[in-house]
Amino acid sequence: MKAITVPSDVQLIDLKKQMFTAEELNEMFRLSGTYEALFNKRSQKFISSGLNRNSLTDMDYGKLLPTDYTFLKRPVLIYENRIFIGNGIQNIHALTEFLLSTKDN
Repeated sequence: MKAITVPSDVQLIDLKKQMFTAEELNEMFRLSGTYEALFNKRSQKFISSGLNRNSLTDMDYGKLLPTDYTFLKRPVLIYENRIFIGNGIQNIHALTEFLLSTKDN
C-alpha cells in the first residue's frame, strides 16, 4: 500500500492500536460477501493454534476475526462502496486501476 497513493479522504487505521469495530466488520462482510475472504490464513496465531487444520465454516471465520487483529487479511481498503482485501498482485492492480479511474471523475 505504501506504493499506492490513496485519496486524502481515506482513513488509515493501525489495527495494532485500534481494533476494528463490529460495525466495521459487518460492513467489510457486506462488501466482500464472506468472512473467509477477509481472513488471513497465513496468520502465525492461526497456524500455531492448529486452527488451520480444522474445517472451518464462514461463520467460524466471522467469529475468529474480532479475536485477533492478525486474523484480518491486510490491507483492507474500502472506498466508494468497493472493498479491496490483501496485498496480492491482482488486488493491488485492481485497486490501482480503480483509484486512477476515480481520479478522472
